[in-house]
Amino acid sequence: MAIERIGVVGAGMMGAEIAYIFALSGASVKLSDASVEALARARARHEALLTKAVEKGAIDRDGADDVLMRLEGTTDLADFADRDMVIEAVFEDQEVKGGIFKRLDDILPADCLIASNTSSISISVLASYLSEARRPNFMGLHFFSPVSRMKLVEAISAFETDPAALKRAQDACEAAGKVAIPVKDVVGFAVNRLLMAFFIEANKLVEEGVATPEDIDTACRLGLGHPVGPFKLLDEVSNPLALQVMDILHDAYGERFHPPLLMKQMVHSGRHGRKAGRGWYDYRGGA
Repeated sequence: MAIERIGVVGAGMMGAEIAYIFALSGASVKLSDASVEALARARARHEALLTKAVEKGAIDRDGADDVLMRLEGTTDLADFADRDMVIEAVFEDQEVKGGIFKRLDDILPADCLIASNTSSISISVLASYLSEARRPNFMGLHFFSPVSRMKLVEAISAFETDPAALKRAQDACEAAGKVAIPVKDVVGFAVNRLLMAFFIEANKLVEEGVATPEDIDTACRLGLGHPVGPFKLLDEVSNPLALQVMDILHDAYGERFHPPLLMKQMVHSGRHGRKAGRGWYDYRGGA
């Protein structure tokens, strides 16, 4: 059964771009947020992405207008009562996410797929916030930022996820141009465990005076073929979010994911990354 009506909860950068890629693929998408301002920013992001796509010749202006028509913002989760699949993409906090799932439980159609875009919280734990009848249709769909460019999605089953439901969700992601790989439900899944270990070791190299953040970024680009180095990437994803994920992994796996002191200092001193104007690099001049 095709998934044609999609809901996304959370109009931050992740949620806005998840909504965008599904609308681009032809789905009807409702994007929900408690903040009207967040919805307005998401709309501006959609318009900017489509403008770039038109300039590159990837879509014509009429096609771009059609995509915008398929994107609808709402502050009321009750508007999701007709959705085929809903993806939660809010702040990385178990109780916040759990509260949303409890509300959705009373709203969504019985056969609606429900997914979390969590980057680190156990899918089986999040499933516990839903009624038992809904758990077979619940899974994790971990997208990567920026969603409009990154093709990977980690598709994660909870204890009770129906394999057929997971396959439907994977197919929907594939239809939106993504590659959805199955990953076991462990804290941090696959990519974030690798990525946080990478960030931690990069911090240690700076703490030990082995090299500067700028030189480590250069080394990773030219020596490892990475498109961007770890410190530029930290500034993009935000240092507070990375530290939060490190803390979650540290609780789950112990000392190998112990957050470096330097990382904590960066966050507590307000050097949060590009959006804050300053992180490992200074963006206040527009860099």
